[in-house]
Amino acid sequence: MNSNLNSKRKNRYIPNKAAAEFKPTYDWSVQEAKRLYEERKYSFNIDIIHYIDCIKGMRSFPDNSIDMVIADPPFGLDFNGKESIYNRNKDNVVAGYKEIKIENYFEFTDKWIGEIPRVLKNDGGVWIFSGWTNLKDILIALEKHKLTIINHIIWKYQFGVFTRKKFVTSHYHILFAVKNKGNYFFNKIEHYPEDVWYIKRKYHTGIKKNATKLPINVVLRCIDFGSKPGDLVLDPFMGNGTTATACKGAYRHYIGFEANKQLKEIIEWNLSKITLGEYYIPYSERPDEIVSEARKKFGMETEIKK
Repeated sequence: MNSNLNSKRKNRYIPNKAAAEFKPTYDWSVQEAKRLYEERKYSFNIDIIHYIDCIKGMRSFPDNSIDMVIADPPFGLDFNGKESIYNRNKDNVVAGYKEIKIENYFEFTDKWIGEIPRVLKNDGGVWIFSGWTNLKDILIALEKHKLTIINHIIWKYQFGVFTRKKFVTSHYHILFAVKNKGNYFFNKIEHYPEDVWYIKRKYHTGIKKNATKLPINVVLRCIDFGSKPGDLVLDPFMGNGTTATACKGAYRHYIGFEANKQLKEIIEWNLSKITLGEYYIPYSERPDEIVSEARKKFGMETEIKK
């Protein structure tokens, strides 16, 4: 069987060779990424966060003006981030977090997702974080507004609230959807990118923050696969400003909304700590583990670096 398959191949199959020779679909040097970032021009203000309702705000955007959307909306739970079960100092959680009542969750989801198809570019993508409780509402809204799901990613983290009569929840869902399933941007920066991500949460003790906070490595991973340097990323629920800081560090532009004006000082502080482009490393210079091991096997490390 195997010999017949090999005889039909143009080139004989060599285990791990494809991984050793892997190159990202798109790649840019630091200088190229910076140039693309600086050269991109827009007809409206960018690299700014508006402290207004995102639904109202998105209606002011021009058509086809956004390259990528990253959204971590309220989960529709009875939650303010100060509950004792989270083992955190509630005095460090900024007040003003507005949760959505579960009975209103689909209406809310339908409205904000409904604004995306108009403002998103034809080859743009949407990356939405969700818990499992109201995941169905997001799925229904995406289908209603003709946004096609390409991947349903599971982000597995190391923490979950202790339970007695059910399994501990220790994952989020990340839905990757697109406007045009026949032509969307996706940069394959790894040879074998899987749809389960193991990324630990980092705990920021003693620091003021929003009720929820995504790890920057999770957001950067979405940005790396879903956008190019200079692209404009929209975050309708900016929270602590993680998307904005990730964009600044990765040579992407950002624009976003945050309903809680009490977070402005925290967001500005987080942005001030990031140097433009500090997270950006050309993708060919950060091979994943599978590629690194394959290159060692074939003695290709020096060749690839050249």
